[in-house]
Amino acid sequence: MELFQALGLNGKILLAQFVNFAVLVFVLWRFAYKPIFKFLEERRQKIEDGIKNAEQATQKLIEISEKEKEVIIEAKKEALNLINEAKENAEKRGNEMIKKAQEEASLVIVKEREKFNQEKTEMFKEMKNNLSELVVLAVEKVIEEKMSGEKDEEIIKKALNN
Repeated sequence: MELFQALGLNGKILLAQFVNFAVLVFVLWRFAYKPIFKFLEERRQKIEDGIKNAEQATQKLIEISEKEKEVIIEAKKEALNLINEAKENAEKRGNEMIKKAQEEASLVIVKEREKFNQEKTEMFKEMKNNLSELVVLAVEKVIEEKMSGEKDEEIIKKALNN
């Protein structure tokens, strides 16, 4: 104690200050530092959770964009398939229509040929009838004018034979 007095320190006051300091540290620890540290720890935890959530959201966003790309690629493939199918169907239908038109044209041509042949045959019949009538008229005139004669008979026979 003499040492404290030589240094100009009072032991009781020093002890009282030490107790006051200990009480102050306890009070601060209990009511200030502990809640502050607790608040800081909760804040640090929230920040870590926020970072984890952001990373998870980023990862999910990447997965979703990859799935979206896959869906778009698949949709493009399906669209291409549909387009190709439609083209094939259109070609088939076009070929069928061309074939049908060709068949119809062939039928029309055949019918027209038959009609032409019929008309030709009828025309020949008419011409034959007309010719026959003309020959008969000519023969009648010849016969009326020259009823006698051997030459006339030969001409008539020749005309009738042909």
